[in-house]
Amino acid sequence: MLDETLIHIKKLIPARLFKALQRPYHWCLSFMAALWYRFPSRRLTVIAVTGTKGKSSTVEILNAILEHAGRKTALSNTIRFKVGSESRRNLYKMSMPGRFAMQGLIREAVSAGCQYFIAEMTSQGSLMFRHRFIELDALIFTNLSPEHIEAHGSYENYAQAKLDIARRLAKSSKHPTSLIVNADEKEAARFLACDADKKLTYSLKDAEPYVIKKSGIDFTFDGMKMTSPLSGLFNLYNILAAATAAKNAGVPTKVIARAVASFGDIPGRVQKIQAGQDFDVIVDYAHTPDSLKKLYDAFAGRGIIAVLGGTGGGRDNWKRVEMGKLADARARIVILTDEDPYDEDPRTIVDDVAKGITSKQPLIIMDRREAIRRAIELAQPGDAILITGKGTDPYIMGPNGTKTPWSDADIAREEIKLYLARRSY
Repeated sequence: MLDETLIHIKKLIPARLFKALQRPYHWCLSFMAALWYRFPSRRLTVIAVTGTKGKSSTVEILNAILEHAGRKTALSNTIRFKVGSESRRNLYKMSMPGRFAMQGLIREAVSAGCQYFIAEMTSQGSLMFRHRFIELDALIFTNLSPEHIEAHGSYENYAQAKLDIARRLAKSSKHPTSLIVNADEKEAARFLACDADKKLTYSLKDAEPYVIKKSGIDFTFDGMKMTSPLSGLFNLYNILAAATAAKNAGVPTKVIARAVASFGDIPGRVQKIQAGQDFDVIVDYAHTPDSLKKLYDAFAGRGIIAVLGGTGGGRDNWKRVEMGKLADARARIVILTDEDPYDEDPRTIVDDVAKGITSKQPLIIMDRREAIRRAIELAQPGDAILITGKGTDPYIMGPNGTKTPWSDADIAREEIKLYLARRSY
């Protein structure tokens, strides 16, 4: 409520004046939020996760390991907010909500007796100082690739926004602080140059020997053989990040192994929708060329039916042709559809993606439900329908701030059941 009130006040300030005062404005809001909720992050262990991809998944896996170890946790990510056993869907359409929302959630966690707060922290949140006055104990860095370039102005500005989160770790009042970095990532050295009491890395070498299978992953961690039902190389990285952080938090390796083995699908992250069909239907948040490539690679050798929209309206236009090229090279059938057009013409977005598709004729079906329905109708046994771009996003964002309630997973499940019912007649 306070965040909403402040947003209305902000609209009354002339744009030129607001731009000049933007940094002190954001700093003051962050300080006010922390003061209002009595600096709650000082009262429990805070582990942040930043990077371009894998943040929500790493938060969820780490949370599962800590819970398996008997620790009481709270979390904040793109998917949901959780305090103890209570969980609610993230409906903000923001991975990292506003300052008062974040500080309020941490206070809620303290009041509930949580020992840990695990938070996804984003570059856009960093730009708005939403990470300020959240005292960190540890930070996990997953990876970095071009994203949100329009918002930041350049890749370097985007990287600096991420690095500022690591710099806040260095200034934390808590000790010892821990920085956990993906050593296989090209930007690892820049993060490891930031100060922390402890610097830890994880790498695919730590998982050797490992095998990526359709049914999951077999790998080694801390000298122990482990198995996960999650699939894809990207999920092995997410597991290694979470396992390294959990080990750093004192969780025994045997407990980590049991937690990883029992942890299943993550909503909106390579989420399998099963309603009795003889082909796979996967809902995934992949919305960058790199994440889309890794998802398609995880299903290589299968008949892929790609259902994608490209990008949200008014942003990252450069990605559209690239995502079209990826679908063209890897999918048997490509269906282009609406995603989050905001104030841009949705057909313009789809046409931009279509420019990257040259070896086949994409199906253009602007109604997203109809696009999913058509993909199901075209699927053959053993195929994989990959519905990408939204993951757990709760709305399709339209012009003038309109929001249409949405769930790719629910729609896919409904359409599979209707398809099977029609086929049974």
